[in-house]
Amino acid sequence: MRKLENNLDITKKAAQCGVFYWQIAEYLGIADTTFSRKMRKPLDEATRTKILAFLGAERNFSGRQVNE
Repeated sequence: MRKLENNLDITKKAAQCGVFYWQIAEYLGIADTTFSRKMRKPLDEATRTKILAFLGAERNFSGRQVNE
């Protein structure tokens, strides 16, 4: 059974910012398929922190207002 809760905060924050998984993967220096696979299980704290900092620092990619 697949847990949908894994990294849900990152998924929601990326959607709010209009950021796609491939953009996060590019920032991390990994392939988008590798990032998608990593998102299936809980991320280690260092990776999680790096992604959330990227999402927090990046401007809104979609042009929508980001409501926190």
